[in-house]
Amino acid sequence: MTGYVSLPLWLAVVVFVLAAVALVERLLAPGAKWLVRKRVSRVLDEVDARLSIRIQPFKLTKRQVLVDRLLNDPAVLEAVDAAAREEGLPRDRAFARAATCAEEIVPAFNAYVYFRVGYWVARQAARALYRVRLGADEALRDVPEGATVVFLMNHRSNMDYVLVSYLVAEKTALSYAVGEWARVWPLQTLFRAMGAYFIRRDSRSPLYRKVLERYVAMATAGGVTQAVYPEGGLSRDGRLRPPRLGILDYMVRSFDPSGRDLVFVRVGLNYDRVLEDRTLLRDLDPGAAKPGTGKAVLSTLAFAAKNLALLARNRWRRFGYACVNLGPPLSLAAWLRGRGLDPRTLAPEARKARVAELADDLMAAIARVVPVLPVPLVATLFSREPGRAFTELELKAGVVRLAGELAARGARVHVPRSDLDYAIGVGLRMLVLRRVVREEEGLYRASPGERPLLEYYAGSVAHLLPPLAEARSAEAAVDAANAAAEPGARVPERRAEAGTNA
Repeated sequence: MTGYVSLPLWLAVVVFVLAAVALVERLLAPGAKWLVRKRVSRVLDEVDARLSIRIQPFKLTKRQVLVDRLLNDPAVLEAVDAAAREEGLPRDRAFARAATCAEEIVPAFNAYVYFRVGYWVARQAARALYRVRLGADEALRDVPEGATVVFLMNHRSNMDYVLVSYLVAEKTALSYAVGEWARVWPLQTLFRAMGAYFIRRDSRSPLYRKVLERYVAMATAGGVTQAVYPEGGLSRDGRLRPPRLGILDYMVRSFDPSGRDLVFVRVGLNYDRVLEDRTLLRDLDPGAAKPGTGKAVLSTLAFAAKNLALLARNRWRRFGYACVNLGPPLSLAAWLRGRGLDPRTLAPEARKARVAELADDLMAAIARVVPVLPVPLVATLFSREPGRAFTELELKAGVVRLAGELAARGARVHVPRSDLDYAIGVGLRMLVLRRVVREEEGLYRASPGERPLLEYYAGSVAHLLPPLAEARSAEAAVDAANAAAEPGARVPERRAEAGTNA
């Protein structure tokens, strides 16, 4: 006689769930991990053969190992004790706070995500939105083997992350310092997998700042290639901002001039259109209401819907040119040797003064390689004479004069197709399409109320030009010389040399 055992439904469900968990844990999970490791290893073998700057072992170390190493760093443990004493906390609670900071900061780099997913997304997004150009890439050829490389760049747009990652993906893998705005799902997981570390830019907690400092120092000593914005945030008015010393000071203060070198590659970026330009300008207006998160999301969706509608009607155009220039590398060891300095032996105030000097030198070098694109070039002419109406001939003559002046001062003027007339047409057309400039009966003039936007784009290259009063004095001198010259003899105007990139 066959017996049957009956089980309550709830017990059968529990048994089924436990069996499923065991199946996943003992069979499916190990298989999935093996498959992921195999794919990651294959990607690493492939990219390691072609990268100019190899991925260092520190970047490939398991995340939990890095967190444990950071928490057991003597400087972090000392900061934990100090926090416990000053705030009257039990040491284990202070240590738990440090652990939270470390978990928040330390990335979880995944080569497959970076080179297969991240690179593909960055490439598609950059090329869909802009005509992307890399102005000069010889800088990486002069980087000594084994050195830690840090890309220092001006911060124009949140597209900077995407653009630079795409353009240098054939040469190295970058680790960014990302603000708190990206600590939302799923961006947080994606950024971590691509090697980014999160920072609270305005945190005043000594414990948090010590944990961040020691992670940056460990990553720098470990040879991790990093990308840093010395300005500390997006430019609101289009102009370069003074450098902030935080991350740079963390890199320098524990630097050993006799060990692994630290090489800075200066990067200049510019756009014919910054996607968030009007939002950035709104931040400058103290009377303007700041939109909440919901309104910002709706505004972004409306912008995307408008452009998709234009695309569906075959009327959509890319947002002009986006260009990246790489300047010559600067060795920190050589910079310190030239001044007879060792940052480890300097008092805090003396070290900060020297780091400020270094930051100013680096920021000046970044300023020199910011590319001059068609829209900033045309916008500069309109912003200098906002009330004037230009004929097309007058406008082109004025822009040619500006381009020549910029080229003579060593600026990197990007002339698409080696045709300055075409470049002027590109810049003017974009401003007209956005209704920043109006065309009326063959005359072009700035639209009422759009002067801040013109000045925003002109501001991106303002540091490459003399002050307006000086420029007008020079133009008046040329006009006076032409008026006094004999008929047929005129003072020649300098014309911009054609750029190297079409």
